[in-house]
Amino acid sequence: MDRVCILRIGHRPARDARITTHVGLAARAFGADGMYLTTRDSGVVESITDVVRRWGGNFFIQVGVSWKKIIREWKEEGGFVVHLTMYGRPFTEKMEETRKKPKVLIIVGAEKVPGVLYGIADLNLSVTAQPHSEVSSLAVLLDHLFEGRELDRAYPDATMKITPWTSERPGD
Repeated sequence: MDRVCILRIGHRPARDARITTHVGLAARAFGADGMYLTTRDSGVVESITDVVRRWGGNFFIQVGVSWKKIIREWKEEGGFVVHLTMYGRPFTEKMEETRKKPKVLIIVGAEKVPGVLYGIADLNLSVTAQPHSEVSSLAVLLDHLFEGRELDRAYPDATMKITPWTSERPGD
């Protein structure tokens, strides 16, 4: 895969700012290249941009986009569209097929997404058929998509880095 991006649909600034920020942070940490957000929310942009500035990488966020336009352009450029939904097929059944695509756009809804998305998406995939967070679904999907390689990604331009605790606690 050359490019993996997230399309966040249905973000409500007064209600979803924290969870949408976490969708963006999980997307970045688990290997995505960027996120399109259908709503304008400067707080989400500032939070994610600040993390990218301090922790490194080239993750982008573009707000106020038309989801229809993004999907149409993505498909016109040979991209593959995955709708992440608890009503989809188990994602593990389609990982091999998805990994072979050069460009993957993953749609993550906030509120109920327009029903037409189920027909527009190339695949409707679920990470369990149980209610849980879209952040956890996205992280699990990306981890499987990249087969864990994203966990070792290095960011040479980072100004902040974690030094893992490698010794035992004193007294242990």
